[in-house]
Amino acid sequence: MDRPHDEFDEDFGLSGLTQKFRDPAQVSDGDAAADVVAAVADQFDGAYAWQLLEDVRRLMASSLTDEAMVTLWLGATRGYFDPTVHAMNGRAWLRRIADVCVTRIRRDEPSFVPTASEPLEDRDQELRVAVLEEIRAVGSALADAGVTSLYAAPLPELVPTLERAVAEVGADLAFRLLLRALQAYFVRISGTTHQRFLELGERLGYNEYVVDDGCLNVWPELDR
Repeated sequence: MDRPHDEFDEDFGLSGLTQKFRDPAQVSDGDAAADVVAAVADQFDGAYAWQLLEDVRRLMASSLTDEAMVTLWLGATRGYFDPTVHAMNGRAWLRRIADVCVTRIRRDEPSFVPTASEPLEDRDQELRVAVLEEIRAVGSALADAGVTSLYAAPLPELVPTLERAVAEVGADLAFRLLLRALQAYFVRISGTTHQRFLELGERLGYNEYVVDDGCLNVWPELDR
């Protein structure tokens, strides 16, 4: 069974998985990438698999294109593993992740059968507005980095794709993918932006280290 978000003291679900793709040499093909997924799904005695599967199901149930799903993935991973290079489009890669999660869950619950993703809760509307505002607040800097950064591959469609993800998959996953993208592209953010992120994380029920794991490029002097 999945766990409350605040019980994870690090990033979780799909965004947490992207953080584990740190070395292109370790994910030279689809099987190696699936091995990384399996190791992550096994964390927290398998509870991680439930959260990861839920994120993946939400994405797959959305109307986002395969190209948009790949953009979100590459934006969070610095492009260290591009599924399209290994003959997988966005949904094919997500299905492979889902299969790994189901296999791990069935170790504990052999009769487990995946069901459709639950509809977004009404309360998510206010959170979606808040996350969309944060994407737009850092959008210019992230868009520039998505074209010029030395830290990650160019992704000119990253910001509009994150905006679409807010409506399609909800505030929770969209916000976590935004945080990963800001880290991947080493985008400078102000101290007040950082504080808003922390407060938004509280509203979303996160442990503080999901937002503030020491990897955001915070520049308090930008507030001056």
